[in-house]
Amino acid sequence: MRPPSLQILSVEEAFGRNSWHCEQVEGKDVLRAAFTGHHTRIEIIAQAYPPLNALAIIGEVPLPVDEDHQHSVLELLARANKTLNLGGFEFDLDRGRLVFRITNLFDREKYDADIVATMVHCTVAELDRLTPYAVTVVRTPEDLLDDLDIERLLLREDLIPPVPGDEDDTP
Repeated sequence: MRPPSLQILSVEEAFGRNSWHCEQVEGKDVLRAAFTGHHTRIEIIAQAYPPLNALAIIGEVPLPVDEDHQHSVLELLARANKTLNLGGFEFDLDRGRLVFRITNLFDREKYDADIVATMVHCTVAELDRLTPYAVTVVRTPEDLLDDLDIERLLLREDLIPPVPGDEDDTP
């Protein structure tokens, strides 16, 4: 078995600097971790690609979707992706998983810990933000799906988790 790459070791170090627990997948340049968001628990996979000095952070949450709701869920993801500058949403139809993936190319073998942390924060925040919208779509009765306006649904701010530090402390 080959030893872990310098790249994945730098990701592990970045996780440690943030006191995030992670486990290395034996024989691969992959780390696994889990985070608790405002709405859901998010499973994180960090995968290094040493020949490219690239890192992908993939977050996943379970989202069982029946066939009648698939089109609406996929429309939700397509509309959400239109507003993103970094990363993108996917849906794994085979495993019933809502996925967010962000990738970065680094100029050195040792990845910048601040960039790694930002990628993880972005992944957790985006999945936590979109999960209540996706659950709303999945819970919409089949006979009302044609009436569901996904574009308007994404404008609902009552479903967005609070941003840490943005709470108004004044009474």
